[in-house]
Amino acid sequence: MSEQIEIEVVYGLAHKQKLVSILVDLGTTVRQGAELSELDKEFSGLNIAESKLGIFGKTVRNPESELLKAGDRIEIYRPLLIDPKAARANRAAKTAK
Repeated sequence: MSEQIEIEVVYGLAHKQKLVSILVDLGTTVRQGAELSELDKEFSGLNIAESKLGIFGKTVRNPESELLKAGDRIEIYRPLLIDPKAARANRAAKTAK
């Protein structure tokens, strides 16, 4: 039997957020941990296989190969609705009026 570690996985929308704690085998990758959370069953339209992932607010460059450590909190990121530069330009244009 392999050693297990406890991790958390979090995902949220404006109207609903969910954090789950799960046990995973030592040697589990970030992507595998996110998929094991089964949060895609709670949130329709969530595709964990294609989502960007982070640990404690820092984006993980290679979630398919980076291994989890005990206590890690995986964050599943939503795609941006608007480019940040465009959003700033829109705000500046409104302020200028």
